[in-house]
Amino acid sequence: MSVATYKQIQERVKAKDGFVPKTCWIAHVMADHGLTTRVATNRISPKSREHPCPADKRLAIEATLRHFGMV
Repeated sequence: MSVATYKQIQERVKAKDGFVPKTCWIAHVMADHGLTTRVATNRISPKSREHPCPADKRLAIEATLRHFGMV
């Protein structure tokens, strides 16, 4: 399993799908797949997300995570 940086994920999504995902969207998708180990220290509420990943962007992010062998 290789681990890609948020920047690498953003660049791949932009090249393949034409948009740059917010880092919070990437973190949300990664958390749903059990890839995060903690809650970010700057997160306002540990129970809810300020900017959850939109459903129409999720598939592109998941495909990129699969490309990098993360899921």
